[in-house]
Order: sequence, then C-alpha cells, then structure tokens
Amino acid sequence: MRGLEISKAYYKEFGEPMLREKFPELMDKIAVGVFGSGSECFGFDDDVSRDHDFDPGFMILLPGEDVVDRKQEFALERAYAALPKEFMGVKRPAMSPVGGNRRGVIRTQEYFSEKVGALAGMVGAQGAFDTLAGSAGAARALAGASDAQLWLVTPSFALAEATNGEIFFDGLGDVTRIREALKSYPADVRKKKLAGHLLMMAQAGQYNYTRCIRHGENAAAQLAAIEFAKNTMSTVFLLNEIYEPFYKWSFRAMRELPRLSLTAELLEYLITTDNEGELASDKYDVIEGIAADVIDELMDQGLTKANCGDLEKHAYSVNDGIEDSELRNLHVLAAV
Repeated sequence: MRGLEISKAYYKEFGEPMLREKFPELMDKIAVGVFGSGSECFGFDDDVSRDHDFDPGFMILLPGEDVVDRKQEFALERAYAALPKEFMGVKRPAMSPVGGNRRGVIRTQEYFSEKVGALAGMVGAQGAFDTLAGSAGAARALAGASDAQLWLVTPSFALAEATNGEIFFDGLGDVTRIREALKSYPADVRKKKLAGHLLMMAQAGQYNYTRCIRHGENAAAQLAAIEFAKNTMSTVFLLNEIYEPFYKWSFRAMRELPRLSLTAELLEYLITTDNEGELASDKYDVIEGIAADVIDELMDQGLTKANCGDLEKHAYSVNDGIEDSELRNLHVLAAV
C-alpha cells in the first residue's frame, strides 16, 4: 500500500474512533487529512521513501483559537500522541520530521500561511488570510484574476503541496474551500507564466543551443539544453493546468499528465545525452519537435494567434491575450 492509503486506514481504524469518542464536540470544527510535503502526498512514494519522514499518521487541522481554544488543542495533541506507534509495519517517528510539522494537530491558518505565505501576506497583510480561513467569499476572492500579483511570487511546488493529498473529513468545510480556491492559477496568471516560459524555451533551445555548439562551448550547450528542458517542463504543466511539483518529482509527475506526457522522455534524452558530432544535430531536431508539439497545444487551446514555428512569437501572442492590462504590461518574464 502507498503511504496515503496507509494513513487513511490508520485514521479509520484509530483516529476517527478516538476523535468521535473523546472530542465529539469538535467534530464539526476540525478537518482531517494528509497533504503537503512528502512523496506520499503525491502518490509517488516507494520503498526508498520510507527512509525518513514516513509516518502512518494524519493531520488534524484546527480553526482559530476563538473556535478551538489552546486547552482543546493541547488535549487533541495528547490524544493523537497516544495513538498506536506502529501500523502496517510502519513506525511513527519519535521526533518531528526534518521538513517541519507534517502530521498531528496543526492550525489551519498557520499551515497555509507556511505553504503559500506570499499569497497571504500580499492580501492586505495577515488579517486577510484570517478571513480566508473562515470565509468562502474570501476564498473565491483569493482565486480572482484581480489578485494576480499574489500568485506570481508563489512557487508552483508550494501550491502543489497546498492542494495535493486527500481530505478525509472536514467539519467546517474551511480547509476544502481554501484548497479549492488554490487549486489552479487564475487565467491571466497562467498566461503570464506561459509567456515567460515560452520565451525562455525559445532563447535557450531554438536560439542559444546551436550558437553554443558553433562556438565550441559543449558545457554551455548542455546548460542551454537543460534550461530549455526546465522551461519546457513548466510550460507543459501550465498547459495541463496542473501545478509543477518539487523538481525531484517533476519527471514522474509529467509522465502522468493527460497532455504532452511523452515530452518527458524527450527532455530526459536532451539532458542526458552529449553534444558531440551528429548528436548535436539530433538534439536540435528534438528541440524543434518539442517546440512544434507545444505550439500545436497552444493553438488547440486558443492561447496564441501566431502562425509560425518560432516560440518567441507565440510567447508574445500569449502575453497579448492577457485581459488584465497591468499584468499584461509587466515584463514578459515577470512570472518566470
């Protein structure tokens, strides 16, 4: 079984009975689930993943102290700590994980502030995020294109961690609403990010790769191929409207995307193959093939009006399609 399945089974067997027996008055106020950092939250865990921070536990997310006070929080922490220390052959760690508090009793506001703090901080300081934690209307406002600046500074992997995994139970519905508000980029932000990554694909792959080869700069050519691959990967995730996870999981996640998933194998070839002799010509052909596939997808989604094989022209066409004039007029690379 994968880690998420183990955690859910652990919650059903031990966590839910404990909560309903000892804290029935809190069941309509808390949320329970597993999401955030860790390969198990994406369903990418394997035997290697169990060497650190692997826990059959779960998260108990609490609203503000005006709803669940510190005394109740402490009682929940003690009850959670008293749950069985091993389940399905997986032991709960005695110490906190290196990546911070991933399981146990956590305040909803604190957790999302840690994950997407830039979003919280740019909406009129922390108070706006306090409102978000208890208001569906504020949650919808957070996802609006008028708040585009809130999204540009938040890494995609942080948004992926805020929205991955699974919620097992949500009494108030706040956690579900917040995650729903964060689940995808506003349309104009997506276009701005696409425009920037498309331009970087053009510069690194269609322009600089062959120039580096002609200069005899093999290492620089490989850096250009890597830069092209990184920006292509970001572009493909954006075209799928799925957040790109932390880099070590990007290739695996990309292979499972509904659109352009085969691009992952081509990118792996580009960054693991030398640039000597005919290989350089072959790699440039791969670069142009990837560019053509991306352009086809841009056209299928109605994101570009350009009609050529030059990714730079498509980058500016995508940028021209941004409705928010303030966002459109920012430098084309402002979201990269």
